[in-house]
Amino acid sequence: MQAGIAYIRKELKDHYPDKEIDGLIRFLFATWKQYSITDLLMKKENKLTGPERRYLECVVKRLKRYEPIQYILGETEFYGLPFHVTPDVLIPRPETEELTDWILESTNIADPVIIDMGTGSGCIAVSLKKHLPLASVTGCDISQAALDVARGNARLNKVEVNFLKLDMTQQPPPGHLPKADLIVSNPPYVTDREKKRMHLNVTEFEPHSALFVPDHDPLKFYKALVAFGKQQLKPGGKQFWEINEAFENECADLLKAHGYIHIGSRRDINGKSRMLSAQVSFQ
Repeated sequence: MQAGIAYIRKELKDHYPDKEIDGLIRFLFATWKQYSITDLLMKKENKLTGPERRYLECVVKRLKRYEPIQYILGETEFYGLPFHVTPDVLIPRPETEELTDWILESTNIADPVIIDMGTGSGCIAVSLKKHLPLASVTGCDISQAALDVARGNARLNKVEVNFLKLDMTQQPPPGHLPKADLIVSNPPYVTDREKKRMHLNVTEFEPHSALFVPDHDPLKFYKALVAFGKQQLKPGGKQFWEINEAFENECADLLKAHGYIHIGSRRDINGKSRMLSAQVSFQ
């Protein structure tokens, strides 16, 4: 085991900072061999088999191309739950966990009707259903491949979530969608001009349709969500969004202009304005 870890460090030292390599090693062994940090210390004298060494070499080769380790292993964790991920879906981020946490602490309805727009891997929808077992949760996405991943993650976590192929810019919404207490969305919000500042592991491997919006229309999906909410939310229902910190004021103004009230914001663990909530006015 010690030799394998030394091999990873040697091969990746020119590609990643030391701290990131430490994280990759912990994630790899936790997912691949279910090793805790203590196991890594206690079992360091264990030797890898020939097939294990070859597998490790394959993983390292892909990491040197900056492929995300979550795609290499096909697994990640979100809000304490296991999720499968493929290049058809974004890798869930800690900021989205914070959005999920905000929804759960803000919800005082035992059995809310929830719609997750742009569900991707289903990480938000599945996590909300897991923690609100009486909730009725629908996850919508324009990508059939993403919906297939999301359905698998619902099965993996033993929850019932309804998944539906839907373009969130479609207006009016289809009549078979339920009226909702909550709409949550982490839509594409990174502008094209921001792309050049992003790491290769994102720009070369994660789905661009789930990440980027044109520079000339950065609020494209929030405009759709505002209109969708006016149609689909119950009186007093709420929207929860993950946002681009550069457009916090514009997003809030958009909500106000469409009659939403009680607009609130929250910063993420890094102090960035990353989340907004708002209530549709009573109708």
